[in-house]
Amino acid sequence: MGDTLTQKMPSEQQQQDFYQKLREKVDNWLKSRSGMVSKVGSYILVAPDLFHLLMKMMLDDRIDAKSKTMIGSGILYFIAPIDFIPEFLTGPAGFMDDVVVAVFIVNAILNKFSVDIVKEHWAGDEDLLEVIRRLTHSGSDLAAKVPAGRLAKRFIKL
Repeated sequence: MGDTLTQKMPSEQQQQDFYQKLREKVDNWLKSRSGMVSKVGSYILVAPDLFHLLMKMMLDDRIDAKSKTMIGSGILYFIAPIDFIPEFLTGPAGFMDDVVVAVFIVNAILNKFSVDIVKEHWAGDEDLLEVIRRLTHSGSDLAAKVPAGRLAKRFIKL
């Protein structure tokens, strides 16, 4: 584990390539599905954008250590092989709970830091605040159904 933490970060181009490939993979997967998956597709499609945002905020010196602990927890939740809806069993649909956790974290960061600092790291196609508003508003019922949403509401003080 210690060796992993001291390894050099991938180059900006490698990070961007990974982000683009992940977005394309999720988009293609969504286009091949119907029913419930297509209904929650807007949640799943922003998963790569939110993961990218968390990673970039983690590297921002303007964000304090306490907030980075919360951000790091969100990143770990994304990459954990086992969570409430594991990706290895459900494919990209497993990102639903990851998105719920990430939205709670981004909301907390937006309440503490300048919107400009957070927006600086946003790579999504839509406006960040609109995405967060839409996911928070329309996702409250979904968040209540996803175990990670209930946990995030309980443990992350907004």
